Amino acid sequence: MTGGRSAATAWLSAATAVATLATAGSLWFSLGLGLTPCDLCWYQRIAMYPLVVVLGVAAVEERPAVARTALPLVAVGLGLAVYHSYLQATLAECTVGGPCATVLWRSPLVGLSIPNLSLVAFGVLAVLLVGMRRRV
Repeated sequence: MTGGRSAATAWLSAATAVATLATAGSLWFSLGLGLTPCDLCWYQRIAMYPLVVVLGVAAVEERPAVARTALPLVAVGLGLAVYHSYLQATLAECTVGGPCATVLWRSPLVGLSIPNLSLVAFGVLAVLLVGMRRRV
């Protein structure tokens, strides 16, 4: 049982690091670069921000069952990020409101937009949480 808990802590710690990096990145875009988040960005933030605390506490308390709580937030955020990335790729009109199809920033290294980075973060979180459930 101890080995399983240590493994769960490692998976949860990695997930906490991803959620923390994504949260810090979103704050850097708005506070550091002065970019105004669109509606879909706000919804993705609503799904990501609580994950820092939820996953962090679960890692400290060694509670792998938190995946039942975290996965719905990850699924919602992932779905929003997929839709947002699709809007930007097709330059379609946003049905949520705001300039969601507009690309405000693109990574100079890999060419990803902000919704693409959100998609990667939520995707990695999904892999970590599902992987943890299968291995612990």
